[in-house]
Amino acid sequence: MIKSISKIIFVIIGALIGAGFASGQEIYVFFYAYGIKGIIGLIISSALIGYIIYKTFKIVQKNNISTYREFLEIIIGKDKRNLINILNIIINTFLLVTFFIMISGFGAYFEQQLGIDGLIGSVILAILCYIVFMTSTRGIVKVSTIIVPFLILFIIYIGIQILGIIDISKIQQYTINNNSNNLMFILKSILYSSYNSILLIPVLITLKDYLKNNKINKYSSILTAIIVLILSIILFLILSKIDVNIENLEMPAVYLVSKISKVLSIIYGFIILSSIFTTSISIGNSFIQNICKKKKSYQHIALIMCITSVFVSKIGFSNLVQILYPFFGYLGIIQIVKIILIDKA
Repeated sequence: MIKSISKIIFVIIGALIGAGFASGQEIYVFFYAYGIKGIIGLIISSALIGYIIYKTFKIVQKNNISTYREFLEIIIGKDKRNLINILNIIINTFLLVTFFIMISGFGAYFEQQLGIDGLIGSVILAILCYIVFMTSTRGIVKVSTIIVPFLILFIIYIGIQILGIIDISKIQQYTINNNSNNLMFILKSILYSSYNSILLIPVLITLKDYLKNNKINKYSSILTAIIVLILSIILFLILSKIDVNIENLEMPAVYLVSKISKVLSIIYGFIILSSIFTTSISIGNSFIQNICKKKKSYQHIALIMCITSVFVSKIGFSNLVQILYPFFGYLGIIQIVKIILIDKA
């Protein structure tokens, strides 16, 4: 049971912690502007993500679901074909956009930290993803179980290093300067959870073979939520130590680590690039599997997607996160409400 739980957790975390999360951009966009209340928002969103994972696992297990469309048919109803078609398009669009964001984030790291043209980094990741797409999905699971534990441990290690030098007053001052609405942090927490639910559910469905019993479902969900919360709070606190305008940084967390130690910067760079890679192959594969009806078309779709991602990456990583993530967050609220209210789990 422990082995199944660990695999489930690492695959889920591997899908969640990509460029936006590990770099600090997501935490900045959704939570940091609200100061201490942003931490409360992190608790709310982590708990909601954990609940969504648990409820989704129950639905998948009870109804023997294998595809995302089957999942939509259960939570919405098979008779509502038009709505299912619309939501299916929305979710697949989000998966594709997220893949583009990962490619852009990879390039952003090359440009910000290595001084290499970001386009080169984007091309490298696109090629690596295409190679993995040509193999089985088992390889994706193996990559996640190898990389994610190191990612988790290293972020925690960084957190321990800065625990004694956190400036709470700076967090509060940032809140005052931005005139943040007192209740907006709750909405942002829901949006953060909802866009993650769009990202996660197609991935969760692929884990159906590991869902042996309800204990595995429950412990996997709870432990995942706890790990996400811990990592989120650590990244939130890291942002408080940045001595320049965060808005000008593509990857704020990477910037701070590079100032602490060159060795830590190199290790963190390797981990963040690996996490981007893990998320890219998970999300990209989910998208291709969702729209691919024939095996022969799989390779063609993968190739077109990887090539397109390189051109889209020129828009800029932080711009993609700040504009597209909140937008899809609103769309994901529909899915969360349906999952919570459904009585078929």
